[in-house]
Amino acid sequence: MATTLQKRGQTALVRVKENAGMLATVVGGTWLTHLATVLTGGWLLSFGIVPRSLPGLVGILFAPFLHGSFAHLLANTIAFVPLSILLLMRGKRDFYAVSAAGIVGSGLGAWLFGAPGTVTIGASGVLFAWLGFLMARGLVERSVGAVLATVAVTWGMGGMVWGVLPLTAGVSWQAHLFGFLTGLVVAWRMRVRS
Repeated sequence: MATTLQKRGQTALVRVKENAGMLATVVGGTWLTHLATVLTGGWLLSFGIVPRSLPGLVGILFAPFLHGSFAHLLANTIAFVPLSILLLMRGKRDFYAVSAAGIVGSGLGAWLFGAPGTVTIGASGVLFAWLGFLMARGLVERSVGAVLATVAVTWGMGGMVWGVLPLTAGVSWQAHLFGFLTGLVVAWRMRVRS
């Protein structure tokens, strides 16, 4: 049993190392995008999600890469690193599936239910999809590794879940809520297909 767990752990670490360049590119690209946003006086923020407007639908694709401040970007980067590593330990297939679903699910949630006159930006909707997926995976998969990952994520990042509630002004709880729900659905769907 210990040998099997060691092999799985080594395989997971190899996956993370193989994808370190991709993760660095995403984080670096997002930081460069924010620098461009600052240098253009915030013009790029107009590509965020504008609720219930046709042009605002395009924002679903761009919003995860746009941030309102360096503090906003730093907070998302700090959550991005451990969650992406844990997700990549499962493999690229899960990472890409949950990321794509998270972009669409959280974006549509913000577009449909966001407050009028707002613009939703930031990667947190996708991060909440990752969180929901990782928290649910142990419950639906019931393998030792998945349960341990669920416990680790819930213990280390579970406090994020409060972000799905409308507790803080200026925070798109709609993107958080629908991202989280999307992660749960993807975890369940992957279980059904396995």
